[in-house]
Amino acid sequence: MSAREGLKRWHEVIKAGSSPEALSAIIHPDAVFHSPVVHTPQVGRPIVVAYLSAAGQTLGNDSFEYVRELVDGENAMIEFQTTMDGIHVNGIDLIRFDEDGMIVDFKVMVRPLKAVNKVWEQMAAQLDRQKAG
Repeated sequence: MSAREGLKRWHEVIKAGSSPEALSAIIHPDAVFHSPVVHTPQVGRPIVVAYLSAAGQTLGNDSFEYVRELVDGENAMIEFQTTMDGIHVNGIDLIRFDEDGMIVDFKVMVRPLKAVNKVWEQMAAQLDRQKAG
């Protein structure tokens, strides 16, 4: 399965609300997540699902949209933009898929600096809510 098919599944999960259950179905058990604000890679399906679910809750507002995609073999890069508390956020998701279309590596990069700070603030709060809930 190419990244194109894996990316199609990713978009279906995002459009359906990024539920932890749906995310778990497309994340490899040994997947790695690279956050724009956490310096160490986060390893394993449970933590990757937690981060992506939190991102869906914080970034996935009415203004969120993917604006460009590049696909090459097992890799996909998707550019996104959104607005959070009046701050324009521009970023990319760099995703690597395995032969079964499961996400094995997910890296997020965000710009500009104000956006990075806003994403960090809201993601930290969402992850804290997930832990408490």
